[in-house]
Amino acid sequence: MAVSAKLVKELRDKTGAGMMDCKKALDATNGDLEAAFDWLREKGIAKAAKKEGRIAAEGLTAFHIEGNTAAVVEVNSETDFVAKNAEFQELVKTIANLVCENKPADVEAALKLDVNGEDLETYIKEKIGKIGEKLTLRRIAVVEKNDDEVFGAYSHMGGTVTALVKVAGATEEQAKDVAMHVAAQAPKYITEEDIPADVRERELTVLKTQAEEENAKAKKPKPANILEKIIAGRLKKNFKEICLVDQEFVKNPDQTVAQFLGKGTVGAMVRFKVGEGIEKKEEDFAAEVAAQMNAAK
Repeated sequence: MAVSAKLVKELRDKTGAGMMDCKKALDATNGDLEAAFDWLREKGIAKAAKKEGRIAAEGLTAFHIEGNTAAVVEVNSETDFVAKNAEFQELVKTIANLVCENKPADVEAALKLDVNGEDLETYIKEKIGKIGEKLTLRRIAVVEKNDDEVFGAYSHMGGTVTALVKVAGATEEQAKDVAMHVAAQAPKYITEEDIPADVRERELTVLKTQAEEENAKAKKPKPANILEKIIAGRLKKNFKEICLVDQEFVKNPDQTVAQFLGKGTVGAMVRFKVGEGIEKKEEDFAAEVAAQMNAAK
């Protein structure tokens, strides 16, 4: 049957797919709009499968707070260009809201959540087909608080870094300032007590070896008891640099974060930076263009 331009436009408006793809879908399904929609979904998923080997190290982070629940998510794309795409930004926002509302335990559980009658994993694959890049829900975090606690959240540069904290005995404004500090200074732990034993032992071993080698080369080696104090002092200094409450507050370096909060205490901290820990593939753009031109001949 002949497919009308009106029907093609209707399918295009519904799916966001290209005009020719919509026409092909309608031709293949004898003008059945719903079947054509499914046809495009299938094609989108097929395209997504071809992109699974690509590295998605760009993207956005985002947070959503609803009552006593807050969520932070990281969704990756292949290029920062797509990260600026309004449809991708809306996808990230949708995922953050969904995670906050449903409180899934992990990414695997999040991908099974319902979005307009389909699971999130399928929804993301459809977006891959429309946007044209590999998109990945990389990580999520859900934090819950009591009524006497407050959340503070901050996203830097539109979502390249997002930080969230839960604070007791402080105002929302103070909590937001602490979240801003977390985004900027990237503390690894809230307090020194939170540092795992294996991390402590590894750091102590490194500092002890350094101090002993320095002492062996010194003209006047220090006695063992003095050397132990030097090592302990260095260990304390290093731990202060990675613990939130002991860091110099970013908005006022004359005080620590603990001093800024006064009686306030931080109960939870999350910091997501886009692409953190992902090995990015170095692209030779000129070679890529040349390869595409040769393939087109």
